[in-house]
Amino acid sequence: MNLTRMMALMRARFREFYRDKASWSWNLAMPILIIAGFAFIFSGDSKDLFKVAVLQSDSKADIAFLKTDYIRFIRVTELQDAITRVQRHQVDMLLDLTATPRYWVNEYSANGYMLEKLFRESFTMAPLNVQREVVSGKDIRYVDWVMPGVLAMNMLFSCLWGVGWVVVRYRKNGVLRRLQATPLTAFEFLSAQVIARLIIVTVVTLMVFAGADLVVDFTMRGSYLALFLVFFSGAACFTSMGLLVATRLKTEEVADGLLSLMSWPMMIMSGVWFSMEGTHPVAQFISQLFPLTHLVDASRRIMIDGAGITGVAFEIGLLCSLTLLLLFVSSKLFRWS
Repeated sequence: MNLTRMMALMRARFREFYRDKASWSWNLAMPILIIAGFAFIFSGDSKDLFKVAVLQSDSKADIAFLKTDYIRFIRVTELQDAITRVQRHQVDMLLDLTATPRYWVNEYSANGYMLEKLFRESFTMAPLNVQREVVSGKDIRYVDWVMPGVLAMNMLFSCLWGVGWVVVRYRKNGVLRRLQATPLTAFEFLSAQVIARLIIVTVVTLMVFAGADLVVDFTMRGSYLALFLVFFSGAACFTSMGLLVATRLKTEEVADGLLSLMSWPMMIMSGVWFSMEGTHPVAQFISQLFPLTHLVDASRRIMIDGAGITGVAFEIGLLCSLTLLLLFVSSKLFRWS
């Protein structure tokens, strides 16, 4: 073992790392950005113990219960959707304070039982004629809730790195320069990349879906065709995003940093691991700008709520429109060398 040679190689590697400013600056900035992002999303001093959905109304009823501390009151507009959330333990109680005051609790919910006691106690001194409604439904398992997000996240990484990083490597190795000498146009090349990646991602996602179902037997209440269309349009959108990143870059290190910069905020703020409900309002607004958010929401409505194609038509149309827009922009910005 020659320590001199080893030290020389180590010094050369240190210089290589230092000179690659994009790489080392990203290694420093990435953890800080993640910590700052979580601190912002969960900012505030919330200590809420219960969640109560309140149907939007112009009622001026002075109910002391609505002023109770440590209860998060969530305004809703769709009655049936709110009842479904009570059935699935997503909220602990539903109040309808319109013409005929009513409330819903889940007979299997311990939180709902406690809230009902507190609710009725709050107007013993000023009686209010409120109709009681009971719903039933077991709690949705976390694995059922998180499964659509995991599938979508796996597609996101596969599409971004499977296309964006690879095209940059083609440019660095001179493959694109050789293709430029052929009659192949930029749009044809990029379209071929999208189609090939779509086939690969679709096959892999189907295998993961089937394998995970055998292991955990997750909930699937909706249309398989609707789920396929949602995931297919999502994969096309993510692939086009990867191509947009790869249109001009020349090194894999910079591409890796930009792809991480795109994927991490989406993974954190798109509701993959936790619901964005109750987070900072600005964070909720930003999350709606991410295509991953719409893919996760649509797939959850299919798998958990039993939605069909019409129930997710907006998300499918949005993802397809973004795909065409990103593919067009990528073809205009693309450089062979």
